Amino acid sequence: MASEETRTLKSTTPPGSATARGSAITRDSVAAPEEGAAVPATRAWAVRLVVVGIVLSALNLRPAITSLGALLEEVRDGLGMSGSVAGLLTSVPPLCFAVFGVMAPRLARRFGAGAVVCAGMVAITAGLLIRPYTGSTAGFLAASALALMGIAVSNVLMPVIVKRWFPDRVGSMTGLYSMALALGTAAAAAVTVPVTEALGGSWQSGLTVWAGLAAAAVLPWIALARDRGAAPAERQAVQGVSGHVHARVDGAGPVRQVHARVEPPTLRITRSRTAWALAVFFGLQATAAYITMGWMAQIFRDAGVSAGTAGLLLAVTMVMGVPLAFVIPRVATRLPHQGPIVIALGACGLAGYAGLYLAPAAGAWAWAVLLGVSNCAFPLALTMVGMRARTGAGVAQLSAFAQSTGYLISIPGPLLVGVLYQHSGGWGLPIALMVGLMIPQMAVGVLAGRDRTVEDEAAR
Repeated sequence: MASEETRTLKSTTPPGSATARGSAITRDSVAAPEEGAAVPATRAWAVRLVVVGIVLSALNLRPAITSLGALLEEVRDGLGMSGSVAGLLTSVPPLCFAVFGVMAPRLARRFGAGAVVCAGMVAITAGLLIRPYTGSTAGFLAASALALMGIAVSNVLMPVIVKRWFPDRVGSMTGLYSMALALGTAAAAAVTVPVTEALGGSWQSGLTVWAGLAAAAVLPWIALARDRGAAPAERQAVQGVSGHVHARVDGAGPVRQVHARVEPPTLRITRSRTAWALAVFFGLQATAAYITMGWMAQIFRDAGVSAGTAGLLLAVTMVMGVPLAFVIPRVATRLPHQGPIVIALGACGLAGYAGLYLAPAAGAWAWAVLLGVSNCAFPLALTMVGMRARTGAGVAQLSAFAQSTGYLISIPGPLLVGVLYQHSGGWGLPIALMVGLMIPQMAVGVLAGRDRTVEDEAAR
């Protein structure tokens, strides 16, 4: 069976009509995919492989960060890293996500989204293999940046791949992806220290083991990178669609096919209020997430909780995203407005912060659960990226804009918490900052959840 990209429609123009005799190609003659067309059997394997690739990729998008957090003290001692440089490490991930994430759509247009994600997984593998053995702080930072570069481009392109391959299952597939991401995050936080101890106590070995998981994620994308065809669910590329048109020249001879590439107009994403609201929402939820990953265990330890229990509490916070990251996107896609979910998640965050301030040790498990629920604003943001644009090109631009701008917004947060903690000698001011950021997060999230598309807003 021919693919949808080469399928053409029969001309409905009578042979003797003026249109048939003319040489001009009209808009109505552009071929379109037939509704309900069957997916070629030869491409069924690709759909299953994409699901495997999405899950394996998502598992690798956070261990580079949370595994380091679990062994940060050992890394500092081993490399002679100062406290200020260690604090800088907490802001390197969002910085890399902002800088490298904006390159993803352009790379996808040139090489294909699958090839770029494949290269991203290779970069993660290489960075995780190299950084424990560089022997210097500069080398460690450079190798970390390499891994984070791979994470950045994959972050941006995952919603694009979901939109292209599963346009009628954006919620469920985003939920599956987000659930795997949360599982990888929690696993790295929970098992890195035990694995390190099992390997003889070497922090280098404890960090290197995560390169094996990243290497496994390369395999499905190798096959998908070689398959440059469009997705069976949506034959539209990241930018532009191609088709065939019919034209009859001089009223004689058979209908000939003329290949035409139809390029959509450039989307001026910065004209969309929804795009800006989604970018700010993404940035504020990322700020809360990185503050939680970087500092929550320390809050519990300062309250008298043991180091081992504090690590488990952080793992509980991270693992809350496993079931909820699958449920929330499915619910979100069934609602005309995602504002109520934004409010509910924000309320959980405010309750968790209040508990950390009033009784951090007494209700530690409850606060960990509440903050874990609040952190599920991340899969909600990814789901809204897929819902606020109509086309694959729009999703690519919106994903790059929202994530790059959002991660730039999130850079100062973890550093500012550290500064406030150091100068105040307690957690009152840092927690007040977290509360102050949650309120605008809820406000812009409500705006981003309105039922509209960035294409319409940019056109106006």
